[in-house]
Amino acid sequence: MQAIAQQVPTRHRITVQEFFRMGEIGVFEPEARIELIDGELFDMPPIGPPHASETARINQILVEATRGRAIVWPQNPIRLGDLSAPQPDLALLRWRQDFYRQAHPRPDDVLLLVEVAGTSLAHDRDRKLPLYARFAIPEVWLLDITGGAVTVYRDPRPERGSYASTLLLEAPGLIRPAMLPDVELDLLPLL
Repeated sequence: MQAIAQQVPTRHRITVQEFFRMGEIGVFEPEARIELIDGELFDMPPIGPPHASETARINQILVEATRGRAIVWPQNPIRLGDLSAPQPDLALLRWRQDFYRQAHPRPDDVLLLVEVAGTSLAHDRDRKLPLYARFAIPEVWLLDITGGAVTVYRDPRPERGSYASTLLLEAPGLIRPAMLPDVELDLLPLL
């Protein structure tokens, strides 16, 4: 008698296409904050006043400094391959006249990502940052609200899922984004 091969349960990873379709048909509550990372769904905590304030502050700094040269993309999805659609707090994108109306931005569209972290610091640093590196996002700023610090990650190493350059921004808080070196930003209010 032949032995019957037993199949073990396997994880079903949700694709970006499935994720957006689920949103379209109302699977998620309208106010739900859900991110798709490596095929898994993550419920994100509600945005509190300190998080909202710092996100708005960085948004204004970026909009004023890059007007007409880049698009500031607040808390909207970035499509990273077929299994991830994170929603960084801010993205600075290559300028496009249509403002990405036809499709969400992809890695080549991203100049800079900003994650504002309070309770989500470990998630942003340990799960999202390696994802961004794997997709060669050139620069990521991680703002630690509790610690009052901005850490700048540059020079992605996709094969390792890490960044070769890490800088803890200190006073006076001046920085030039790697992809826009002629733009100097003052992040002192965030420190």
